[in-house]
Amino acid sequence: MSTDLAPMEVVPTREIAASWRDALRAVRVVWRRELIRWSRNRTRIVTTLVQPILFLFVLGTGLAPLLHAGGGLDFRTFMFPGVLTMIVLFTSIFSAVSIVWDREFGFLREMMVAPVPRSAIVVGKCLGGATVATIQGAILLLLAGLVHIPYNPLLFVVLLGEMALTAFTMTSFGVMLASRMQQVESFQVVMQMFVLPMFFLSGSVFPLTGLPAWLDVLAKIDPLTYAVDAIRRPVLSHVAYGPGSAFAKPVAWGHWSLPIGFELVIVAVVGLIFVVAAIVQFSRAD
Repeated sequence: MSTDLAPMEVVPTREIAASWRDALRAVRVVWRRELIRWSRNRTRIVTTLVQPILFLFVLGTGLAPLLHAGGGLDFRTFMFPGVLTMIVLFTSIFSAVSIVWDREFGFLREMMVAPVPRSAIVVGKCLGGATVATIQGAILLLLAGLVHIPYNPLLFVVLLGEMALTAFTMTSFGVMLASRMQQVESFQVVMQMFVLPMFFLSGSVFPLTGLPAWLDVLAKIDPLTYAVDAIRRPVLSHVAYGPGSAFAKPVAWGHWSLPIGFELVIVAVVGLIFVVAAIVQFSRAD
């Protein structure tokens, strides 16, 4: 009786994180997870729109008689870009807080031990949050006609691109802060220290002209200031108003009015800094 055994065939294996394709697959999975979580939470979709609409039609209408925009410019038209930025900001931060939830329930640890670069998790999270925030902003954009802004396809494409860039930067900021937070309550307290000052200093609800020196410096440090101005200027270029409106003046450094492209570069650079900082945080041992 022969005791010779047939040679066993060895199935070839490979390291999952060895190629850039695997990193891109991880980015896509995390990005898609954010979209699925958002699409299944209809309450979140609706409630996220409530506060910006209240700001626009209640606060904007109430302040309009007190704050004369000049040149026939409707104050709500001035506020609309700021409200767009507002919904992008708060939706982006809400997406980042899910990192803390995942850490509390242990799901984040499972992602961290996966054989993929941790940078892919960060990038996927930032892209997912930015996509969700941009979609929320696009929904609010449908109300533009109610504040005398024309439904111009080219204008909407420009606004969507600017909102997407702003959403990526703000999501990256939230992910950077959430990467070391252990409890949701701690994250909410820290975010309140940053989110509301960033929003009110950005010129979303009042013009940045004629401010005291200390307030002007704080506004120029705020990266959201440049996002709001970059969104507002294309909107005002499609609205008819007369000269002399202080509400229509762009952000300036001294006597130099910043071009829109330069403002978007500032937002993009700040966003990249936040992403790198978040990756560094995630790369540390948990």
